[in-house]
Amino acid sequence: MSLVSTKRMTAFDYVNYSLLILISLVCVFPFIYVFSVSFTDPKVYIPLKFYLFPKQWSLAAYQYILSTNSFLNALKSTIFVTVTGTVLSIVTSFTFAYALTRKTMPGRAIMIGAVVFTLVFQAGILPTYILVKSLGLLNSYWSLIWPSLTSAWSLIVIKSFLESLPSELEDSARIDGCTDIGVFLRIIIPLSMPAIAAFTLFFAVSYWNTYFNALIYITDSKKWTLQVLVKTLVIDSDSTGVGQAGAGGDDRIVPQETIRMASIMLAMVPILAVYPFLQKHFAKGVMLGSVKG
Repeated sequence: MSLVSTKRMTAFDYVNYSLLILISLVCVFPFIYVFSVSFTDPKVYIPLKFYLFPKQWSLAAYQYILSTNSFLNALKSTIFVTVTGTVLSIVTSFTFAYALTRKTMPGRAIMIGAVVFTLVFQAGILPTYILVKSLGLLNSYWSLIWPSLTSAWSLIVIKSFLESLPSELEDSARIDGCTDIGVFLRIIIPLSMPAIAAFTLFFAVSYWNTYFNALIYITDSKKWTLQVLVKTLVIDSDSTGVGQAGAGGDDRIVPQETIRMASIMLAMVPILAVYPFLQKHFAKGVMLGSVKG
């Protein structure tokens, strides 16, 4: 056994680990509570009681939520915005960043300056809203996609990553007759898969969690995203009709609290399920391009 593994822990180590464990528990307990309440059988549910584990498991809340039109419409809207927005963001970010790496491109310095300028100074809510309105995008899914296609931070990181790739590969491809587009598609894209995987996760999480833009740009409740619907359920679930009895509406099918918690779980689980498949590339993609030489 090495000396490092047998090194005795100091008082600082004990305090540090204890604080980290405490902070972790504080962060995890809300998720445990949401999970437990969402799976608790309505017959044994007691309001305002902390549930570490369900006394009796039940899928009643999930079955009811998935049977409502409001949740299904929100799920469809969120999936469309996430998939379409992520694909367009990846294409836009990597093509734009690759163009910025071309030293022979006319106006390159001006475009890099414009990107850095937007990193420091942003238009703000009101000018962005006026722009979206003038383009006729209000109450449209595209109002959640076009303004968020890329960002200055993403372009700078991707540009740094592309510049760290071996230039000899591009030179050899050009000798074989490849154009700039051919080099980009046949050389740059295959070498950029870790970075693409990392930014795919970044963009997907951003679009999946779209809340504020959907709140101010989307007025039709049938086009709400999941986050707006969850907010409405948590604050006033009666306004969406979720949780009401289907026929007469006299009794609750399941308690409102279990419906709220189940809706939160359904909004979190899909994006959490994607992460394990991208985790390997995610860790590698975040570091690539950070060190050159």
